[in-house]
Amino acid sequence: MTTTQPSHHGSDEGGVDEYGYNQKLDRSIGKFASFAAGVSYISILTGVFGLFYVGFGTGGPAYAWSWPMVFVGQLMVALCFAELASRYPVAGSVYNWAKKLASPTTSWMAGWLLLTSSIVTVGAVALAYQITLPQIWSGFQIVGDGTGEHDFSLNGVLLAGALIVFTTLVNAFGVKLTALINSVGVFVELIAAVLLVIILGVHVVRGPGVLLETHGLGEGHSLGYFGVFLVASLASAWVMYGFDTASSLGEETKDPKKTAPRAIIRAITASFLLGGAILFFGILAAPDLSDPQLGSPSGGLQYVILSLLGGTLGKLFLICIAVAITVCTLAIQAAAVRMVFAMARDNNLPCGRWLAHVHPERKTPANASITVGVLAIAILVLMITQPQIYVVLSAIGIVLIYAAYLLVTGPMLRNRLRGRWPLPGAPAQDEFSLGRPLGLVVNAIAVVWGAAMIVNLVWPRAEVYNPAAPFHWYLQWSGVLIPALLTVGGLVLYRVRIRHRTGILAEHAAVVTPASSGPASQAPLETDLSEPSDVDPVEPVQRV
Repeated sequence: MTTTQPSHHGSDEGGVDEYGYNQKLDRSIGKFASFAAGVSYISILTGVFGLFYVGFGTGGPAYAWSWPMVFVGQLMVALCFAELASRYPVAGSVYNWAKKLASPTTSWMAGWLLLTSSIVTVGAVALAYQITLPQIWSGFQIVGDGTGEHDFSLNGVLLAGALIVFTTLVNAFGVKLTALINSVGVFVELIAAVLLVIILGVHVVRGPGVLLETHGLGEGHSLGYFGVFLVASLASAWVMYGFDTASSLGEETKDPKKTAPRAIIRAITASFLLGGAILFFGILAAPDLSDPQLGSPSGGLQYVILSLLGGTLGKLFLICIAVAITVCTLAIQAAAVRMVFAMARDNNLPCGRWLAHVHPERKTPANASITVGVLAIAILVLMITQPQIYVVLSAIGIVLIYAAYLLVTGPMLRNRLRGRWPLPGAPAQDEFSLGRPLGLVVNAIAVVWGAAMIVNLVWPRAEVYNPAAPFHWYLQWSGVLIPALLTVGGLVLYRVRIRHRTGILAEHAAVVTPASSGPASQAPLETDLSEPSDVDPVEPVQRV
């Protein structure tokens, strides 16, 4: 066996050659488009308007304080990711970061969990159309009149399916079109969010003291209001994630080692400020906080807007929310596609060569786009008669995302404690660095926060997974059962089959030069990424 190293002749600005890859994707994303990718994935209008009824109906006005709580915890994760993005802005960021920080098994599991969660979340976010579009025009309620047992879920799947078909075609066509639509949509979303904050602020009818009211919702609960607050806080936890998308699109971003980390921090900060203002002012401006419509899927914050602004102007803002849902679905699918591509080019997925194929003209993984779209629709069809499909899919998707994030922040903390940060071989200068003392504290908080949120997310409470009839034990336990099945199934698949054939596909490998010879290049060779004997990160070697 001969060990060879990637040639740095013509090294790409994004550092993909550090992973042994060549640059095949179209590097055309600018600063705003990178920022927009993170903002649209978080999508404050989609999340706040789509999940307000869950939080308010469960925890009352005081649930709003979960928003800053979740922000602080997720900011710690985002700061860790920004450090990694300044070193390794590559497609499938979480998957490739874990490859540097831990073992190949950990890396594969991080990628697998984030991939499955992204596919589930594509469907969950697309279902938010059902909460918004019928309130814009009754004609969007195609199935029944909305009062039948399955009208909500059937119509939701129909609308969501149409949206996913659209986003699949856009993602398959190329990143330039994806970035253009996403940037325009985010611009509309940000303008609408600012205007909503102003309008809600003008219509405030009560003081901030109401934000401490619980409406007696903790009475009878074993943990009192704290137990209710933990449930309600999930409405905020289900929103503030996906900021890593800016780095996952790093191979298609100009000057990514500067752009990606800044985009991550700006995306989560802007989302917190605007989303928090809408949430707090929305509660202060609601005409009647005892109105059951505020805690209903057919009402929520949309109901507040329509009540305050009337039909025409209120519906214009709901159209902006529909735009936000569209670009949010587009961004989540784009991130999922990059994860499929990243894992497939390492031959770490079934049909890896087909999934990793990059269209020669559009410079985008079109096969991966189509696959993600088909799988997202298939999951919706499987749950088509479940009226609680939106909440169930949202909860399961977020459990997997938080678990995938923990598989990065955990090994990162271990490396810090061992004095192995920055990692050996990392760039000498970084565009974003927390420094040793602060970085250790931030990383430790990120790990504790991630673990605590996973416990809160998987807790089998009927209020989360089965809040309304029909009541089934498998729905209540779905937050435990489905993530467990996906985790164990993925681990078995990797250990038994995939790890034995893993290696960078020849068409995606960087041109390599023998370490003992001159600059003459060889044809690209597959990179061996098989499991090392020790869990410490090792540099991949080339198979000859």
